[in-house]
Amino acid sequence: MGLGLGAGVSTSQSASSRVGSGGIVPAPWLRMLAPTVYRDLDAWKHAMDLVEQCYKTSANFPRAELYGLTSQLRRAAVSIPSNVAEGYCRRTTKVYAHHVSIALGSHGELETCIELASRLGFLSATDRHGLQDKSDSVGRLVSGLYRSLEEKIRRDDARRPPSQP
Repeated sequence: MGLGLGAGVSTSQSASSRVGSGGIVPAPWLRMLAPTVYRDLDAWKHAMDLVEQCYKTSANFPRAELYGLTSQLRRAAVSIPSNVAEGYCRRTTKVYAHHVSIALGSHGELETCIELASRLGFLSATDRHGLQDKSDSVGRLVSGLYRSLEEKIRRDDARRPPSQP
């Protein structure tokens, strides 16, 4: 079963690249390959960057919020790349899509925590904009990954012969 996807996917340079006079040039077909591990997904990479940014920014929240909003924001952020990775490793497209759907829910939860932290005065305007920009980017990547998986499921279902009663 191939998990070949377009959205949220990148490939690293590999032995399949060729050396030209200007250095290493990736083979054109390499961009079309599915990632070999979830760590190759742009959605996962950017979500991991978002987690780091959330941890660094929330370190400045009031100590009284350590088990409240700080924890909630961090858990929501961690849930995004975790669910992308878990779904990928389950090895079926429908289960993968389900986990990416959960990641989208966690993304909404994270956006709500960012908004709340801002309203409560825990985030500077600069920190809020930085988190929002990164979160928006991750949301677009994860949404694209989900749409790609749903399309793959539709294509696979259309190829399947009708079941006999």
